[in-house]
Amino acid sequence: MTSLFLVALCAATAIGVPAEPPRIGDRVPNFTAIALDGTTLSLQDAVETHRAVVVLFLSTVCPYANYFGKHLGRLEQDYRRKGIRFIGVNSNQFETVEEMVENAQAHGQEFSLVRDKDATLANRLGASCSPEAYVIDGEGRLRYRGWVLSKQRSPDLKRALDALLNGRPVRPARTKAFGCAIDWPRASYASR
Repeated sequence: MTSLFLVALCAATAIGVPAEPPRIGDRVPNFTAIALDGTTLSLQDAVETHRAVVVLFLSTVCPYANYFGKHLGRLEQDYRRKGIRFIGVNSNQFETVEEMVENAQAHGQEFSLVRDKDATLANRLGASCSPEAYVIDGEGRLRYRGWVLSKQRSPDLKRALDALLNGRPVRPARTKAFGCAIDWPRASYASR
């Protein structure tokens, strides 16, 4: 069983923050975060050692993120064996690390969590709500962006992962994420 560890967003690499978020097919700029236990998490390292990386924007208080919480925990457990790395990101300024830990445990989420309090990562990827998923392939390219699970069960994150693992294009590669708006820090509101 993979142990849950928390990471706080540390700093962007020398690549810099793009003027606009990556589009489907674009290379996603690297980010680096320091785990609370002192280990380093890097998107570049994750894509080099996994078939794909899923970056999930989550919230402890959003009813939609909580509704899909157990689904995401099970999905990560299923796809971890297939070489997929999940990283949960919380960019809401008012949610605490303690709340993140409690929420992840309640939903059986064992994937890494990032505390993005200044919304650097949300700004970099263009995330505006939770839950919202970003699938980045082994070459560091964005292949899917959107909702986690639709009421119609299609298209969604699972289908995007299955297509990617089977060498097929993800279609549609972008869906409108449905959830709660990210509570941006005041400085970030001016830049949006």
